[in-house]
Amino acid sequence: MNLAPAAHGHGARPVGDAALGVYVHIPFCASRCDYCDFATWTDRGALIGDYVTACVTDVETRVRRGELVEATSVFFGGGTPSLLDAAALLRILDAIPRRADAEVTVECNPDSVDPAKLRAYRHGGVNRCSFGAQSMRPHVLAALGRTHDPAGVARALDAARDAGIERLNVDLIYGASGETLEDWSATLDATLALGPTHVSAYALTVEPGTPLGGRVAAGCTPAPDDDDQAEKYELADDRLAGAGQHWYEISSWARPGDECRHHLLYWGQGDYLGIGCAAHGHRCGTRTWNVRRPERYIERIRAAASPVAGAEQLDPATRADEALALALRTRLGAAVPPGADAVATELADAGLLRRTGDRLVLTRPGRLLGTEVTVRLLAARAAGPQPVGTR
Repeated sequence: MNLAPAAHGHGARPVGDAALGVYVHIPFCASRCDYCDFATWTDRGALIGDYVTACVTDVETRVRRGELVEATSVFFGGGTPSLLDAAALLRILDAIPRRADAEVTVECNPDSVDPAKLRAYRHGGVNRCSFGAQSMRPHVLAALGRTHDPAGVARALDAARDAGIERLNVDLIYGASGETLEDWSATLDATLALGPTHVSAYALTVEPGTPLGGRVAAGCTPAPDDDDQAEKYELADDRLAGAGQHWYEISSWARPGDECRHHLLYWGQGDYLGIGCAAHGHRCGTRTWNVRRPERYIERIRAAASPVAGAEQLDPATRADEALALALRTRLGAAVPPGADAVATELADAGLLRRTGDRLVLTRPGRLLGTEVTVRLLAARAAGPQPVGTR
């Protein structure tokens, strides 16, 4: 299975040409989760002040150049953005010009927020929080290398709601070693009892170079089981839909109207700027990525040099392939690719797709095999229409 995030959502408006997102990467963590291979550091706290100043300077430079006029969404990710003092995070947010109705999300560790910080967020313009819960079972959290406890998740969501932040996401991970189906069911029940407006649920993946990857390679920890993860995905889909949260992307469920607008922008091939080390951006078919280490990012900004480490211009064919792959992962689905009608019919007959008007939408079995379905459709389009009698 490959259950990564994706595009346009049920009940959400497609992102328009004027939409522009800003992603701000905060690379600091108090501790590193065993499965994480992101650009994050636990020993760079002394850099936080300089890093925040660099982010503000970078934003101001983009504004002067006309690259950033009004953001429609801002997303603070990491790392642990909530590890920063509220005033430090809001220094960056204050520098970003944005529309009055812009969505502003902060990823939070339940251990690193309190009522005062969340009130400051809300007062400063934050209107959405995403809490990394991962599980509501202590032994599963331990297997993932998480430091919080389930009670902390409940306290954090209650405090956010009390502060006036109503749009709340909970991130979950399923498939950890020692997690039974009953454990996952209990996690879903406990999560829904907290009343989030959005839930993201991801199949655990084992990345090389992580502590989890090392344990799996050494045979000390079993690798996640595909059948187990498929059963847990189906349970999540049933349970969340029953609570009024409908899938709008393979790993994302939300109440109608509470889809993450920033992520819709990503997966709809919209434009967004990347601020901070390791942050990625996209503009008119060109992808960019910044230098990976926070020290290097600070140095580049201080020297009035570009923090961009590399760029890739996508040709029209590559963009079209990407658009198909992303759209197919969403509830709105994708148009039938030229030359792929026969393959689409085969996939529909196999129960992996359904046709809705002129669009192809993954069924639930199709979501579990989304990568394979996409590969077949892309291959059929690349091959082009075949002469009669060659199939």
